Amino acid sequence: MSERDEGLFAQISHSRTAAEVVQQIESLILDGVLRDGDRLPGERDMAQAFDVSRPILREALKELEARGLVVSHHGGGTYIADIIGQVFSKPITELISRHARATRDYLEYRRELEGLTAELAARRATDTDRALLSRIVDDMKRAHESGSAEDELAADVEFHNAIGEAAHNIILLHTMRACYRLLSEGIFYNRKAVFALSNARERLLEQHLAIHDAIVGGQADEAKKAAQSHIDFVMQAVDESVRADEWGRVAKLRLIRRDGNSSQGRGSRNNNQLKTNDKPEASS
Repeated sequence: MSERDEGLFAQISHSRTAAEVVQQIESLILDGVLRDGDRLPGERDMAQAFDVSRPILREALKELEARGLVVSHHGGGTYIADIIGQVFSKPITELISRHARATRDYLEYRRELEGLTAELAARRATDTDRALLSRIVDDMKRAHESGSAEDELAADVEFHNAIGEAAHNIILLHTMRACYRLLSEGIFYNRKAVFALSNARERLLEQHLAIHDAIVGGQADEAKKAAQSHIDFVMQAVDESVRADEWGRVAKLRLIRRDGNSSQGRGSRNNNQLKTNDKPEASS
C-alpha cells in the first residue's frame, strides 16, 4: 500500500466493528476523496490500516457493495462504484442528448452553479485547495504553450472539479462532477469545436486565470462574476460553433446541387449536339 493510501484510512479506535469501517469509507466517498474507479488497497493492507480483522473488513466491504458504493471483481480487486453517473439516470441522459435545446438549459444551469461554487471557494478554500488550483493552472499554461488541446481540455475539467472541492459543499461537489461527466462524454456539445474557434483558447485561459486569481485572493464577488462570465463566453462560443457547422452543411449542399446542375447541363448540351449531327442532309 502506498503512503498516500496509508494516509486515507485511520485506525478504528473503539469497538472495531464493520459499521465503523463502512462509515469511514462512506465519508471518504461523500467528501469526494475517493472517486469512482479508484481501486481500494488489498484486503491485508486495508485491514492493517484500519487495525481490524480481515473478517470484519470483508463484512464492511460486503455492506458497501450492497449499498452500491463499491464493486468487486473476482481476482481483480475492489473499486469505488460509478455513483456520479447515476446522478443523471441513463434514460434522462439519452433523452437530453437527442434534443439540442437542452444545451442552452445545461449552460444556464451551470452558470448559476459555477457562480455559487466559485463564490464559496473564495470564502472557504484552504491553503491546500489554493495550492492545487495554482498547480492545475500551471498545467493549463503548459498545455496552452505546447498547443495540446487534449491536455488543455483535461486541465479544464480538473480545474472546475478542484473549485467544486474548494467550495466544501458536498451537494455542490457531486452535482458539479455529474455535470462535468456529461460534458466530458460530449452529451451537450463538442468541446473541441469550441476550443477550435478563433482566439477561444487564449480567451478561455484568461478566464480561468481570472477565476483562479479571485478565489486565491479570497474575493468572493469577483470569483462569482468571473465564473459566470466564463460560462457566458462558452454559451456564445457554442452558438458560434453550431452556426458555423450549419453554414458549412448548407454550403456543401449548395455545392453538390451546383455540381449536379452542371453535369446535367453538360449532358443536355451533348445530347443536343448529337441530335443536330444526326439530322439528314437536305435534298438538292
